[in-house]
Amino acid sequence: MKGRRQDDYLLTNPYTADALTFDQVRELVLTALEDFKAIDIQTIDVSDQNPLTELFVIASGSSRRHLKSMAENLIIIAKAAGCPPLGVEGQRQSDWVLVDLNDVIVHLMLPQARAFYNLEKLWEASSYQRSSLRQPA
Repeated sequence: MKGRRQDDYLLTNPYTADALTFDQVRELVLTALEDFKAIDIQTIDVSDQNPLTELFVIASGSSRRHLKSMAENLIIIAKAAGCPPLGVEGQRQSDWVLVDLNDVIVHLMLPQARAFYNLEKLWEASSYQRSSLRQPA
């Protein structure tokens, strides 16, 4: 976390209000992932395609230990900010950890798993197919 202790991060956290807005949750996630040295952080707006969430954040880690550490620290920071995860999947020895923060779902993946599942392309294709179905022929 760029030389900061977790306690220091929480003490200077501007997101400690009662309820966080979508923009605040997104910013909290992106800032935390940058601090945790996440690799290739990408965001995908899925609000038009998915009734359950607004945004996917996809990032890679260098090892399973890195993924687990990023997920654990993100959970701690989200809870401290008043936004506890609705669920966490894959924390035990997995190539893919998912942290569900309601409007923002975070996918932390090893590069091999990310290349295999290619969520960015999957959701881009889904968006393209949906928009082409809406347009009259």
